Amino acid sequence: MWPVPRQSPPLRGRCPAGPRGWPPRQMRSPPFLHGSFPPHVVELLRRFVYIAPFVPRIWLSPKDFPDMNSIDLIIFDCDGVLVDSEIIASEVEAELLTEAGYPISTEEMAERFAGMTWHNTLLAIEKEADIPLSANLITKNEAILDKRLASDVKIIDGVKPVLAQLKLPHCICSNSTSKRLAMMLSKVGIKDHFGKHIYSARDLGEDKVKPKPDIFLHGARQFGIDPSRVLVIEDSVHGIHGATTAGMRVVGFTGASHTYPSHADKLTEAGAETVISRMSALPGVIAALSEWSESLTA
Repeated sequence: MWPVPRQSPPLRGRCPAGPRGWPPRQMRSPPFLHGSFPPHVVELLRRFVYIAPFVPRIWLSPKDFPDMNSIDLIIFDCDGVLVDSEIIASEVEAELLTEAGYPISTEEMAERFAGMTWHNTLLAIEKEADIPLSANLITKNEAILDKRLASDVKIIDGVKPVLAQLKLPHCICSNSTSKRLAMMLSKVGIKDHFGKHIYSARDLGEDKVKPKPDIFLHGARQFGIDPSRVLVIEDSVHGIHGATTAGMRVVGFTGASHTYPSHADKLTEAGAETVISRMSALPGVIAALSEWSESLTA
């Protein structure tokens, strides 16, 4: 295993407290090394040590780390991040699709389509399987899912304590409808905490949902904050694609019931800077990312 200094910067990969520990899967060499040393030296440094913490500060410049701005706003996804609803949606949708002639398990449903709207999921399946799916599947799913969520949805463990100690401005940006968001957040007791800062991509238009970046940009505009200074908490590959396209930093989350064995790896590959499996780890991650960003501009 590569040696790791005690104050290693939080680059791409798993959180230090994650199940596999260090080193991250996708460790990157600092950009300032390239052009400064021969390629073989850069490779040796990248492989055997995190060089950045030991480099004299005069060598470093903020331009060497353009994606490391300080954090001024936290954007939460809702389903699978604040409320444990993705597993319920996957169960309902897998059952409906199987009845319609497209056999699929709850686990596969969660892995492939979590974070997508039901409408876009049906379009993707029709294109893939070349089978027509009844239009009434949309309304049927909405009715069944709303009923299940109203009775079964629960808050993600650790969310309330984290929200209580979070000092930075924060909001919700979700693909769920405003009506469903209000219902779920009220049921778990955190709707009043967010107040008016609960945003649905559906309100922007059906063609503006994740993985498009529009809802994330909309959330940042409400606070007048540049996207590069926003940190997004997401549980889906599609959501991460939208956030990174918006120019935002992302922490992946795998602490909901719909998680699967390769979940963290897929979130990392999609662009998450780190991945956590417990919401209680979030304040420490935010502090670490903020401290590293500020150290580059000090």
